[in-house]
Amino acid sequence: MNKALPSDTATRDGARHGPPHRRAWLRTTAYAVLKETTSEGSGYFSLVEGHNGRLYVGTAKYGSNAFLVEFNPRNGLQSIVVDAHRELGYRANGFAAQAKFHTRNTVGESGRIYVGTKQGYPGPGESRSIYPGGHPMVYDPVTGRTRVYDIPVRWHGIISIVPDESRGVAYLSTCDDARPIESTRFQILDLNRGSTIDLMDCRHMYAFIVVDHRGRAYHPVLGGQIARYDPSTRKLTLLEQTVDGRPPSKDSMLAHPDSHPLNWEISPDRRTLYCVPMGANRLIAYDLTGEPTVLAGRTVGTLIQDAESTDCRAFCVGPDGTLWMGLSAMFPKQGNYLHLVSYRPGRDRSVHDHGPLAIANPDYTQFTDSSGAALPWHHGVVREPDGTLIPRYVVMAICATRRDRVYLTTLYPFTLHALRIHR
Repeated sequence: MNKALPSDTATRDGARHGPPHRRAWLRTTAYAVLKETTSEGSGYFSLVEGHNGRLYVGTAKYGSNAFLVEFNPRNGLQSIVVDAHRELGYRANGFAAQAKFHTRNTVGESGRIYVGTKQGYPGPGESRSIYPGGHPMVYDPVTGRTRVYDIPVRWHGIISIVPDESRGVAYLSTCDDARPIESTRFQILDLNRGSTIDLMDCRHMYAFIVVDHRGRAYHPVLGGQIARYDPSTRKLTLLEQTVDGRPPSKDSMLAHPDSHPLNWEISPDRRTLYCVPMGANRLIAYDLTGEPTVLAGRTVGTLIQDAESTDCRAFCVGPDGTLWMGLSAMFPKQGNYLHLVSYRPGRDRSVHDHGPLAIANPDYTQFTDSSGAALPWHHGVVREPDGTLIPRYVVMAICATRRDRVYLTTLYPFTLHALRIHR
């Protein structure tokens, strides 16, 4: 089945025979996400475990639609649970389509799944103004019903949605996808009425909002500040930040003049904010227990010590408090590999690299047609010289579950990888 898969040796620096630096392969069980839910084998940060133990994966079907797929880990079965256009009664295509679930899916105390739709990419001659804007959506796995909220900001997609069901609200970040600097509105959504309150334009791309133990919501701001909203006082404060007692350095990516994707996650007790700047190869922790005007961070450690560079887009905190990161790492004279790393606060002295990902079931999907020609948008896997099949680009999403499993997604085709880690 996989004879048409290329060897990537020619694109690397020198010959390769196995994983980099003699690391053992970390083998995954791979599942192709329902191919009818994607146009180009693509998906983003949308992956979460529901209270029912099932996974919920958002997909991207550019120019067409977005879907939320339910995956049952017990039997590997998948089903579409949210069809965005069907829920909206919407038939637009091209750039006007609701093309993505890009939000990092979140789960409320009720077990409801929170997602939001986002724009795709304009084609030739398409104006950005034909995209009406994204919708917050809440899917209830118990009833199978989805509540759709109105567009909060015209022409903006939804990049982040985080509920605080105890207060009947969710916090939103919208995005207009402008470059080099986006407009990103930090908002409060009333979950009962459907109305929104606009807090400010943070102008920071790919915001991951977090809510702390006191219900305060945090959103990154262009230039390195952090917006904090306190619902008890209804006050918005702009915090400065330090790392190891100093303002953020240029190479930290925390205060990039055009902004830089910052992976934010919060500890289970909601007292510590963790940050992994996408391209900085480091893990940072912030104490959220006080009321300072300066949020003090500390460097926890380097993600992969011997990597020339890294690209981390997938970050989660598991139910037991373990931090999990899926990333792309470039190694001198070895090339690029996808790795899984973790850190257990209070237990680990440093970030632990579990090794490079490889696929244990290489026939998990069809890669060629009946004539043996490679299928389009299936180029994201490649064979090593020893025959090992590996994903080749980036890890897009990650989720650690209550059943001691870690799941990741990769592109082309859009693939869900399952792992069980023993430490």
